[in-house]
Amino acid sequence: MTRTSENGPDAEGMEARFRKQDWPYYWITRTSARYFMAMEKRLKPIGLDVPRYRVLMSLYEDEYLSVSEIAEFCIIKLNTATKIIQRMVADGLVTTRQRPTDARVTEVTLTGKGDAQRKKARAIAAMIFDHSFPDVSPEEQVVLNGLLERVFRRLGEL
Repeated sequence: MTRTSENGPDAEGMEARFRKQDWPYYWITRTSARYFMAMEKRLKPIGLDVPRYRVLMSLYEDEYLSVSEIAEFCIIKLNTATKIIQRMVADGLVTTRQRPTDARVTEVTLTGKGDAQRKKARAIAAMIFDHSFPDVSPEEQVVLNGLLERVFRRLGEL
């Protein structure tokens, strides 16, 4: 029987049983870091990095997104998204405009050059995906995505 205190389960008992390999965030963090390292290594030769890749992919699904929407999609701060987008404008990967229905909102869209870079980067991501998931069935991928989405949403409630 687990002892409890006013702060929840007995901390000493939890500490005695703790093994990092049993902690889901250990694997989530390690997997994410290894994925980013693999992506960075392969994106650099085509002049991209992971933040730019994420912006390019967010714009592929939606022709125009506001800077705020891109920041939310990419899970980055608004000022960071603004700086990334400014660099991408300077590189000719995206253009910006005022939203037709609300001039206070800046929208971003891919240029032809940006879409070409997106296609190259997407091919790199597909190669990494194929290498990472060769023995994971489509059904297991659905389960994995569902579990991760559920954890993501719960963390957003904190």
